[in-house]
Amino acid sequence: MTTNRRTILAGAAALAAPTLWSGLALAAEPYPTKLITIVVPQAPGGANDVIGRALGQKLADRLGSPVIVENRQGAGGNLGTGYVARQPKDGYTLLLNAQSVQTINPFLYRKAGFDPVKDFEPVMVVGVAPYMLAVNPALPVKNLRELVALAKAQPGKINYASAGNGTVNHMLGEMLKTAAGIDIVHVPYRGAAAAATDVIGGQAQMAFGSIAGLLPFVKAGQLRAIGVCTEKRTQLAPELPTLAETIPGLYANAWYGLFVPAGTPKEIITKLHGEILKVMDAPDMKERLNGLGVEVAPSTPEQLAALVKDDLVRWSKIVKDSGAQLD
Repeated sequence: MTTNRRTILAGAAALAAPTLWSGLALAAEPYPTKLITIVVPQAPGGANDVIGRALGQKLADRLGSPVIVENRQGAGGNLGTGYVARQPKDGYTLLLNAQSVQTINPFLYRKAGFDPVKDFEPVMVVGVAPYMLAVNPALPVKNLRELVALAKAQPGKINYASAGNGTVNHMLGEMLKTAAGIDIVHVPYRGAAAAATDVIGGQAQMAFGSIAGLLPFVKAGQLRAIGVCTEKRTQLAPELPTLAETIPGLYANAWYGLFVPAGTPKEIITKLHGEILKVMDAPDMKERLNGLGVEVAPSTPEQLAALVKDDLVRWSKIVKDSGAQLD
């Protein structure tokens, strides 16, 4: 080899060395080393927001890195969800999403702005918020079997109130209509509180709502509980039967799940999962979520992935049958 060729190769190696070492340093860089943001695609004050802030505080303590919650509400949760899908795949932007946004919105909205499977890597389910069915006490039914019989005897005469078109409350009513083969009429309201108020007042006969929202009225005798919408009985109200005990398959678990952008390194997901699992197992965390009407129900990333896919199949049919569509 000539002296000139040796000089050229040596120079090339010298130029390449910093790039090589910087790449190795980047790959070996510990996680985390900077601010982590948990994006909540709903307004401050809701269950998702409260969960995110409680989780963020404890996660920061465990990771030794600051964690903040950023509310990016709009378009039924689509804006914040789509925002996270476009963020760097480095584990510093997390999405704490509700099941309704992740698995109902893609069918409900003409352009949701995200792909619920391709755009995200699941980390874990953090909690399940059981929904329940309640009726005005004047309605002459005490259980789901009697309610279905009454609805079949009086088609189109029973109204069910919801928190608005396309909400979980609305879709649960559509699911009941299909599963039971009954004709009940949807009456949308501007929010779950308004819907519950009119069922109590008798302007509507029944409503689906969260346990946290409806159970206090049941205990006060203003509403009568028919059952919960979970697959199994909930520890938050173990005395209440599930709707699936009467009509098999009639259930829908409203969950909150944590996601990161697709392509995030597996080792980061594994670390996040392990630390969040410890956070969610703390007694004070369980107590706080239970106060929101949420059961702590941690999962593996694989279990959340399977849950998303199953729910997409379930809700695609329900939304299609309902004819609901939002811009």
